[in-house]
Amino acid sequence: MLIAAFCFLLASASLLYLRQPQFASPVVVDRTYIAPYHSGVFHNTVPAPILANSDGLLTAWIKFLTNKIPEATPDFALPSEKTDLHALDKESNVMVWMGHSSYFIQLDGVRFLVDPVFSDNASPVPYTNLAFEGSNIYQAEDIPEVDYLLITHDHWDHLDHPSVVAVREKVAQAITPIGVGSYLTQWGYDESKVFEGDWYDSFEQGQLQIHILPAQHFSGRLLKRNQTLWGSFALIMPKHKVYIGGDSGYGDHFRQIHARLGAFDVAILEAGQYNENWRHIHMMPEETVQATLDLQAKAMIPAHNSKFKLSKHAWHEPLERISELSHDANFRLMTPMIGQVMWLDDEQQNFERWWQQ
Repeated sequence: MLIAAFCFLLASASLLYLRQPQFASPVVVDRTYIAPYHSGVFHNTVPAPILANSDGLLTAWIKFLTNKIPEATPDFALPSEKTDLHALDKESNVMVWMGHSSYFIQLDGVRFLVDPVFSDNASPVPYTNLAFEGSNIYQAEDIPEVDYLLITHDHWDHLDHPSVVAVREKVAQAITPIGVGSYLTQWGYDESKVFEGDWYDSFEQGQLQIHILPAQHFSGRLLKRNQTLWGSFALIMPKHKVYIGGDSGYGDHFRQIHARLGAFDVAILEAGQYNENWRHIHMMPEETVQATLDLQAKAMIPAHNSKFKLSKHAWHEPLERISELSHDANFRLMTPMIGQVMWLDDEQQNFERWWQQ
């Protein structure tokens, strides 16, 4: 009897918890898209299974949870250099990395906020996937008014309900792939301020072009996958071209993007939370370097690292490997500390190997 009562209470509590706004279901119009879409879900242009080997999902999860990795999380507070974003000259061309895949960007007087996650965890389960000590130094109040909020896809470490709600009144326009914007409108964003686009759609304002571009990944916040589209972005202005890669496995789409839009000044690319078993949906470091070359980017910033433990590698391994692989490459590697200003017009700015300190 006690066991039955406990199970009933647990089930009731779980149902109540799942009624929170962060668990909203997305809304997608059933029609033809450039991105492959059928049977109510989106697909990659080439087969990209989540697991690269023959392990079943349960086996893969058991291995993931039981295999211990030395230094998977840092045992000290990560160094940082918190920049006062409100005090930045709006005409300065800068980027500020806020850890993982969150960025504040200023280009020619226009401000962008990318995949902001200010929460202490990146998971639907409280107290799991906790941010590393010292990595979560920015909160919504630190963000000035921004012209554009960009969300690459709906995973918890990129679309964080408390964060996007907290900055809602500071955002003039949100840009997302198909379906992702429906979360924002359900969370109080004005529909007129949310632009959803298919792959190769663009939003244009004056001399600014924001292109929504392909990525090789997947979507889903709970059990249902691929109801919304995932993607990357290109920010194109007369003097600057920036590529924001989001999450992606390596594929021909990088060469195709270069063929359409030309070379980039800076590419922000995934370099972290990788695993040989996930290589179709997350790039290995060697592939991140190749993607940079495919895009013909003058500089590359490795993202998706140094804040959350989502894979089975040492926390510092992504930056170490990408630094070694980029040593003789035909692009500039930019590895700032969290919060450090990257001056985009200063090609001589140096960055320390802060993860080795």
